Amino acid sequence: MYGVHARMLLRHLIEVEGRSQSAAAREVGVNRSTLRRWLKAGLLDTELDEIRARYGPRPPVRTKLDSVKPLLATRLDEFPALTARRLFAECRAAGYTGGYSQLCEYVRTIRPRPAVEPVVRYETPAGHQAQVDFAHCRLPWGVRYALLGVLSYSQLLWIRFYPRQDLATLLHGLEACFASWGGTPRELLCDQMRRVLTRDDRLTGGRLLHHHEFLRFARHYGIRPRVCRPYRAKTKGKVERPIRYLRQSFLYGRSFCSDADLNAQVDDWLLPLANCRTHGTTGIRPVERFDTEERRQLQPLPARRYQSPLLPPLRLPVLARPAVPTVAVERRSLASYAALVSDGIGVEDA
Repeated sequence: MYGVHARMLLRHLIEVEGRSQSAAAREVGVNRSTLRRWLKAGLLDTELDEIRARYGPRPPVRTKLDSVKPLLATRLDEFPALTARRLFAECRAAGYTGGYSQLCEYVRTIRPRPAVEPVVRYETPAGHQAQVDFAHCRLPWGVRYALLGVLSYSQLLWIRFYPRQDLATLLHGLEACFASWGGTPRELLCDQMRRVLTRDDRLTGGRLLHHHEFLRFARHYGIRPRVCRPYRAKTKGKVERPIRYLRQSFLYGRSFCSDADLNAQVDDWLLPLANCRTHGTTGIRPVERFDTEERRQLQPLPARRYQSPLLPPLRLPVLARPAVPTVAVERRSLASYAALVSDGIGVEDA
């Protein structure tokens, strides 16, 4: 297709420079019959701003796939999850002689899209619920498990790292978590960890079987334990999302020399940063919402800690920062160096 530039050049060669039609067409590279047709239609006399390319609709090209398109549409309307390979075999049986690639591409365009599951947020009043979960973390000296507790209303976060994720660790961590909050929620939501739940028969019309030791712990603190259904992690999204936040904002790019240093650093990270940032969901700092609205709604702590009749007390190292060795540096005045230079002794020798 010749554009406006070719027509403008032809007009200049013929009208201004006086070239013949054959010479102008030869220089521009246009066939002489094309130039004569343009002259007859008056295209060279038309103002350049008015010249527009006119495209006509292309005639449809019939393909081998056209014969089986109704069959594909019918089958996908009834069974949207049919694979392209299965549909290809059915179309072959119906007389389709085309290839698999074009059928697969067409199926991708007409396959019904599943409806996007709406995001339903489970909101609870202040002091009602907390969510808890373990996060698997790989460190230079081995695997450690971060126990995370989140108050559902204020989004206040608590974290402690442990070398194991057994029942004794869970109970010890929850006691430390409740002590830092100064109270307990009325409900504790977690996933189906074996430290909490031994059996779930809800799908067959049965009930939940909780770990008896965990139930004794929950009754001592006045908490009702709840567990999510299998493969429904979104139910406890308030603690799932902080796991990713912990990996990206705390663990990534930091160095730790021991378990004590790890927990000391996470304590320093929680208060000034994690719990003092403006939360993306509530639009309020978690520590501010906790102090003003949720702290007074928590249940008071019992008079004594829970004493397990079965589990031995959990022994952990003291969570203190490792001592940094001090190096004694001898201090000298400038006068002492001037005396050395005057005596002929180099500073490097001193």
